[in-house]
Amino acid sequence: MISHLAQVGDSIRERRSELGLSQALLAKLSGLTRQTINGLESGKLKDLGFNRVCQVMNVIGLSPGMPSTGPRSAKKALWMAANTANVSYKREINPEQLAHILATGDLKREFIAHVATLLEEAPIPLLVMAVEEAAIKERVAPQKIWKNVASLADSLDLVRNGLFK
Repeated sequence: MISHLAQVGDSIRERRSELGLSQALLAKLSGLTRQTINGLESGKLKDLGFNRVCQVMNVIGLSPGMPSTGPRSAKKALWMAANTANVSYKREINPEQLAHILATGDLKREFIAHVATLLEEAPIPLLVMAVEEAAIKERVAPQKIWKNVASLADSLDLVRNGLFK
């Protein structure tokens, strides 16, 4: 177990950067303020409850023990995300198609409902994992994918629209 909040903050900053997330976006995704994320990462935050720290770590795929993405990297995020998007639809989107949509922002008509369902209903940690995996598969910076996600959510007029900006 990490004994100091500053060490946790260092791990969170490093992982957030790997995922291409801004402090503001991580704050929204984890239900905290940007100032709290900034204080946590900079080591200036003196106290933050265990549950709140775990919230942030869960979103970015770190475990509350020694921060590690080991168990998470074994998951097939795009496959899980595609299955989440396919619920209730006759035609299915496959992980490769989903990765391409996330990486390019190019959404074909037949997959509008799938992507809307995914962005609106999928658990945030699953979306973060899917973005990370798509970035690797498509060789695109995660920041670019987050911009595409925000643009897709905006164009689809989703309730979660503001979450991705």
